[in-house]
Amino acid sequence: MIQEIEPHIYKNEYRSMLPEKDSYILIYKESSILLKNTEEGIVYPTFGEIERWNTDIYVRAIYLFSVDDRNFYYVKDIGYDKLDGYHMEKLQNFRVLKPQYMAFAGITGSQLIRWYESHQFCGRCGSKMVHDEKERMVRCEECGLMEYPKICPAVIVGVTDGNRILMSKYAGRAYKKYALLAGFAEIGETIEDTVRREVMEEVGLKVKNIRFYKSQPWSFSDTLLMGFYCDLDGDDKITLDEEELALAEWFDREEIPDIEDDFSLTNEMIHSFKNREI
Repeated sequence: MIQEIEPHIYKNEYRSMLPEKDSYILIYKESSILLKNTEEGIVYPTFGEIERWNTDIYVRAIYLFSVDDRNFYYVKDIGYDKLDGYHMEKLQNFRVLKPQYMAFAGITGSQLIRWYESHQFCGRCGSKMVHDEKERMVRCEECGLMEYPKICPAVIVGVTDGNRILMSKYAGRAYKKYALLAGFAEIGETIEDTVRREVMEEVGLKVKNIRFYKSQPWSFSDTLLMGFYCDLDGDDKITLDEEELALAEWFDREEIPDIEDDFSLTNEMIHSFKNREI
């Protein structure tokens, strides 16, 4: 999966520190990020490359995280038009970009920067928010409101019935391949209740024997995904929520389509069931 970047080490604890010339700047525009393709794969611009056109970037930089000994930063309103060899790449293409640890950094940075840019002003009193120096938090000096990064818990659900698994396709989305059932947790419910509710809402089925598989950070949607397998409980007749799904159908293990990549938790769960690993 995308977060599995070993032997590289991702360090997400917040540190208040100035960047160095070889530190990376993550620059986004809408759903794209600035990068350059090299023989070793993708790279991002460094402070040393861009400082000549942005003299104050070192003091305006916000630390995001590090991978191994290289730090990644965000700088608001930065000029980059004069950089040679760089271009904007859509984040949706990061499923296939290499090296994987750099793709993971680009996707993870997008989640943090979306949060920073949407929390510039206090949601309670409208005053300008201030970046905290000790932890990853913004606060309002007028009313005291504190805001932390948004992480939305969600489930991926593999509903099984003996040698079969339920697979679906989303309605009205760009992603057209088969997937498993999925949905966000609601206030006041356990994550197991989320599994039961989402399956009932999307396909009208009851489930039992809910078992946790793995989790995955999914920064494309600010989400922490939790994967579960569960067994069909009773009738297998599907009642489709056509607003959410284009179709849902049962597949025997031998009929499951080939999986093109192991980028996502969904694909790994489908692959694990197909190959009798669970």
